[in-house]
Amino acid sequence: MHVAPVLRVLSLVILLFAMCMLVPLGVSIGLGDAAEFAYDEAVLLTFTCGAVLWGSTRKATRELRVRDGFLLVVLVWTVLPALATLPLMIFLPQLGFTDAYFETMSGLTTTGATVLSGLDQLPASINVWRHFLVWLGGMGILVLTVAILPLLGVGGSQLYKAETPGPMKDTKLTPRITETAKGLYLVYAGITVACVLSYRWAGMSWFDAFCHAFSTMGLGGFSTHDASFGHFNSVAIEAVAIFFMLVAGINFGTHFLAWRHLSLRPYRVDPEAWLFLAVTIASCLFIAWYLLGNLIYTDYLTALRYSAFNVVSIATTTGYSNTDFDLWPIFAPLWMLFLCSFSTCSGSTGGGIKMIRARILFHQMFREMLRIIHPKLYSPVKLSGQPLENNVVFAVLAFAFAYMCSISVMTLILTASGLDAITAFSAVVACINNTGPGLNQVGPATTFAVLNDFQTWICTFAMLLGRLELFTLLVVMTPAFWRK
Repeated sequence: MHVAPVLRVLSLVILLFAMCMLVPLGVSIGLGDAAEFAYDEAVLLTFTCGAVLWGSTRKATRELRVRDGFLLVVLVWTVLPALATLPLMIFLPQLGFTDAYFETMSGLTTTGATVLSGLDQLPASINVWRHFLVWLGGMGILVLTVAILPLLGVGGSQLYKAETPGPMKDTKLTPRITETAKGLYLVYAGITVACVLSYRWAGMSWFDAFCHAFSTMGLGGFSTHDASFGHFNSVAIEAVAIFFMLVAGINFGTHFLAWRHLSLRPYRVDPEAWLFLAVTIASCLFIAWYLLGNLIYTDYLTALRYSAFNVVSIATTTGYSNTDFDLWPIFAPLWMLFLCSFSTCSGSTGGGIKMIRARILFHQMFREMLRIIHPKLYSPVKLSGQPLENNVVFAVLAFAFAYMCSISVMTLILTASGLDAITAFSAVVACINNTGPGLNQVGPATTFAVLNDFQTWICTFAMLLGRLELFTLLVVMTPAFWRK
């Protein structure tokens, strides 16, 4: 493959990313939090890298092909976290590159796992940078880039197809892919503003409201406090978080259509939204009853408060907590980890295999059962009353197999490296689903700093693999991808 055109676009993304660093720089200057020097150097280094790369590839202007799009997505999601480490490593010299890269990868992939402690004492701009990374990664920084690529003379359809999650990649909301990207980000930004105002109304400071709105809409779970939402101990704040986590767990394409037509009909006909809400709400009610039955709480309303917040948080792959749910009977946190594997909708900022794939797998299972009973029966898998082509079903089956194999292999590797089975399994599930906290040593009351460098890199790879929905990354790693 001739990679110069890909590197040219990568250079433009890096230059755009350098401009994003001006946000925490402005916060640092405005608040005088003594971290300004870290951003001065980081912006200069990032801009220089982008400028040098652009200067060496500026003449490579051919239209990108589909294969180029996959390579560019992988490069962006591996290079940008490395550049994002600069402010952290400059201001926190004791923070090694492995941990810094894990932190920024966690932010951009909206995982929310952290190796940092003492968050309450960090400079405001450092926390803003961490949360801003989640917001950028939420919709996918390439979607933002696709919106401006035509201005740079580069086609964007291939990038959007490589970046957009779910099996229905070719569905367009508008005739032009650029307008689609702009529309999605307009909705994303608008709901984020509503989330900021709601948090402020519920009692957060403006600073906490902005930071937590970024991580809520990105379903990233970063917080400005070590105790996460337990720091606020507010039912109103938790209710706001629950609402916006559920909103962010629904396909933003559905939000876009509802806004464009000023109608709730897109939510009613969405094949995922109602099922996502039904499964999540039913799980909240059931876990509350389970916790009450096990005498964890003395009344149902208290049990429902903690159940609703933590179940929604983990099911939507956000990763907030208002209590240490690792101390609950093991069934409850395991059920929550099970939910995070499939609950959120495709086109949302959540992780996991997505509800649409889970629904297709469910229908395919019953179709095979019917075929055993009636071998000549024609029973296509349908979504919203429309039959799916078999190639879509086969792609989902292949994805599910790759997903299970990835979890199994990485769990075995972490177990072989010295972690206990529950910690290893939950860490892999939490990272590949971009959820954040796991169980035992990586539970909600601890951080991933307990892992050694090797284990940290395995979890970092799992976050990247999950965010790029497995095949985007795995395809680039195959020899066939690099043949002419």
